[in-house]
Amino acid sequence: MPLPYPLRWVILFVSIGFIAPSGMASSDQNDELIHRVQSFLYEMAGTEADEVVIELRPPSAHLPRCESPEPFLTRPDAPLVGRISVGVRCGEGGRQVRYLQAEVGVIASYPVAATDIAPGTVLTRAHLEHREGNLADLARHAVRDATELLGQQARRGIRAGSPLQSQFFQARALVERGQTVVVEAGGASFLVTRSGEALEPGALGENVRVRFGQREILQARVVGEGRLAVDL
Repeated sequence: MPLPYPLRWVILFVSIGFIAPSGMASSDQNDELIHRVQSFLYEMAGTEADEVVIELRPPSAHLPRCESPEPFLTRPDAPLVGRISVGVRCGEGGRQVRYLQAEVGVIASYPVAATDIAPGTVLTRAHLEHREGNLADLARHAVRDATELLGQQARRGIRAGSPLQSQFFQARALVERGQTVVVEAGGASFLVTRSGEALEPGALGENVRVRFGQREILQARVVGEGRLAVDL
């Protein structure tokens, strides 16, 4: 399979010399299985990386030949980086299954903090820069695309150069506790507005309690800066 430039695909595997007894897999047959698993992992890793490094431990020499190998991921929802287990269905109908261990390194770009970020800071593109490294070395919640975090507030201080993690941020509050807010209620041909006091902070789309006068309290949805709406 030709490799798309500039992607580099590095394959490492442990090989053990042996003489296969009758009925056992030969080295050529094992090579075929390894090549199939390598190709599968490369395809699953995608082409966004600058380099994919796959370290694969070959199957035992004492196993019978795997006819028509069909690899699959034992944890398809998990990120394809670090140490993983790869299943291989063999034979007619895939009735025989064996497992290989692999170490996948994906060298690619990821966002880091360009400067120190103080708690409460609203994240913008000016706070970001990109660094290249092995994604397998990043924390579990590290993000590859920081676009989803733009406009959110930092929940804690972040040092310059640190990879960004989703739990470091939260949606920015558009309504603060004790703030005087405008509450809208309307239909197809009318709109009524009313002023009230927010009893709790809220981000876009969240429901917060609003008090009118001394006793009337209702739930309203945050729709903007100091603005809420009630569905009729």
